[in-house]
Amino acid sequence: MSSRQIHRQHAPIIGHRIRERREALGLAQEKVGVAIGLDESCARTRISRYEHGVHEPPLSTVKLLAAALQVPLPYFYCEDEDVARLLLALYAIPVRQRRERVGAFLAQL
Repeated sequence: MSSRQIHRQHAPIIGHRIRERREALGLAQEKVGVAIGLDESCARTRISRYEHGVHEPPLSTVKLLAAALQVPLPYFYCEDEDVARLLLALYAIPVRQRRERVGAFLAQL
């Protein structure tokens, strides 16, 4: 499998995560697009294409989307819904407490 094929496999996952988070925050596609630096005239269309898996955003754009949608970068690549929810929950905890909780959790395994 070529790197291009592997890359295209992630497009539906990333698109699903973008839409899921955007809707949870109550943001319009255009607003998200403008927030990551897209021109207002094409922002809605570009985000729609990402959400529908027509195009996969490059990593640099996914990083901007993560910041705009207030999620950790790995969230966009997570295929498992439970793990995605866990990432969001961990990301919501302040860093110091997160380290403590993750450490305690790992110690129990």
